[in-house]
Amino acid sequence: MSAPESGTRLCRVEEIADPGAKGFSFWTGEVMFRGFVVRKGGELKGWRDRCPHIGTPLTLGDDRYLTRSGDLILCSTHGAVFRLADGLCMGGPCAGQSLTPWAVEVVDGEVRVG
Repeated sequence: MSAPESGTRLCRVEEIADPGAKGFSFWTGEVMFRGFVVRKGGELKGWRDRCPHIGTPLTLGDDRYLTRSGDLILCSTHGAVFRLADGLCMGGPCAGQSLTPWAVEVVDGEVRVG
């Protein structure tokens, strides 16, 4: 699963709700990389879209990565919940494990791969 190259444009910052999240998929040959970016309070964090429990994507491709309150990341497969700040699983079948970070940055109002 190789991530897209550093500097790759993902979207404009305002295309991600606050709080909210947006998923991204990239193909390298026959391998797909899936990641998502969470925005809350003006801060952005990127994560690989892969639950540490069994390796499935966290959502069904509809960008619903957060709980209704927008304060946790939710895995739609088994209901695991993760902290926004560090991706640590706070409940569910992978409690104590963490999401894998994906480096992102903002350059001139655009979210890019870091």
